[in-house]
Amino acid sequence: MATPINRITSDFAVAPQLGPEDMAEVAKLGYKSVIINRPDFEGGADQPTAQLVTAAALAAGLRVEYQPVISSQISADDVTRFAELLHTMPAPILAYCRSGARCTVLYQGAMAAG
Repeated sequence: MATPINRITSDFAVAPQLGPEDMAEVAKLGYKSVIINRPDFEGGADQPTAQLVTAAALAAGLRVEYQPVISSQISADDVTRFAELLHTMPAPILAYCRSGARCTVLYQGAMAAG
């Protein structure tokens, strides 16, 4: 897996765009869950869809949740939902978007909200 993973805590990390081919390695690295925050086709037709990544993640034994969030339009509801996922999905959790920044903002918001 050539994509860099940025570990925020022992139970949470972020990454730039991942694809179906990355999910077996994500599981091998010890992650239990994946949150997809990048909306389908945000990067164009070549971007792997959440459906394809989800299928590969499930096949690798991962829990997965598709929570598409538009970077410039993160809402309180987005942060609340992200916090719910952090509390209910098995850890460690890996979240990805285009660069990892959006997932980091969601995480920081979730932690600030308690």
